[in-house]
Amino acid sequence: MRDDTSTTAYWDAAAGDFDDEPDHGLRDPAVREAWAARLRGWLPERPGDVLDLGCGTGSLALLAAEAGHRVTGVDRSSRMARLAREKLAGTGAAVLVGDAAEPPVPERSFDVVLVRHVLWLLPDREAVLRRWVRLLRPGGRLVLIEGRWGESDPASPSAAGQSGSVGLSAAERSGPVGLSAAERSGSVGLSAAGQGGPVGLSAAGQTGLVGLSAAELSGLVGPLAERLSVEQLGPDAALWGRVVRDERYVLVADLAPARRHAEIVDVHLILRRGADVLLARRANTGYADGLLHAPSGHVEDGEDVRAALLRETAEEIGITLAPDEVRAVLVMQHKAPTGAARTGWFFEAELGKSGRPGEDGREPVNREPEKCSELGWFPLDALPDDMVAYCRAGLDAYRAGHRFTLHWHEPGDPIAYDPAGPDRLTPLG
Repeated sequence: MRDDTSTTAYWDAAAGDFDDEPDHGLRDPAVREAWAARLRGWLPERPGDVLDLGCGTGSLALLAAEAGHRVTGVDRSSRMARLAREKLAGTGAAVLVGDAAEPPVPERSFDVVLVRHVLWLLPDREAVLRRWVRLLRPGGRLVLIEGRWGESDPASPSAAGQSGSVGLSAAERSGPVGLSAAERSGSVGLSAAGQGGPVGLSAAGQTGLVGLSAAELSGLVGPLAERLSVEQLGPDAALWGRVVRDERYVLVADLAPARRHAEIVDVHLILRRGADVLLARRANTGYADGLLHAPSGHVEDGEDVRAALLRETAEEIGITLAPDEVRAVLVMQHKAPTGAARTGWFFEAELGKSGRPGEDGREPVNREPEKCSELGWFPLDALPDDMVAYCRAGLDAYRAGHRFTLHWHEPGDPIAYDPAGPDRLTPLG
């Protein structure tokens, strides 16, 4: 449909009498107030940025603007867009010409995406919905007004051979009530060849039911939203300016709100003996096994970073350090190639230089052989290459005298240090 100029030409031709339908033009005060009341319940109480896709002549956009929202309308028909601009004059709303499936607006720019009677016409609805979600800010809302037209009242059994049309007016049997005669004829959303009915409908669907049921749409939207609700609109005749008996509804879906950022805090021991530094080779952990890393671990709930460092040192290498034997020398925020971030505190300690009688001669011992295959001393000024990149960056920053740094991997970067790879270390001061 996105490249179908015949569809655009159809909507241009339909623009002149589009507002003749009661729920399009909202000229009847009762119909207008019915939609205004519903819209107030679907949109946020506080003024926000509302994107009306397939806005037509702007009737719903105008109600949203009158409720105090900042509105942007998008319609593929330049004639529809012109009429919408005239209707919205003086409200501050913007109206753009563009495809509702790929609207010409930036992502994460809106609090609400409002769409009425558009999605059912579009191919690849799952991809379209994902695109619409990307237009929303965290905690944003989809308001999707859809229906499945041509169905009879479930309480009125249809006679044989009537395809469910018993009890419906001629207009209802021919398609979506509230659409123009041309729309009901099946010409909306034709393929480029101009054959058949609405996009995505079978031959049977072109002559019978059209649209999306609430169950179908809920299945499409559910995986994208934190919560959703469906409100049936068909029974409210004031919305349509007539009694209708087919399925009409609004689906309101809220995205997950922005969550406060949280990340792991870990601690690293730079244990020195003269010019050498202690490294441990990881094993059987499922992460960076076979690579060298300084003794390290996570800060536990209720711990400060120094207490965590002293605990991890005793657990991993069997040395008890006093608080005054360690000194914080580096804080580094690190992002893994997978995108997970953490903050590492690097502490320095020296063996044989504690200044306390009887403390020299302490020797590290591998206390976790199930996680570590060996301990070894390595020259700080000639570190081995087979190291975890995160730890190697920390030791490089320590040697250079940096106190605060970023180590920000990009997707696809190796976990292992690569001397020929890009330098992801960024000093902050």
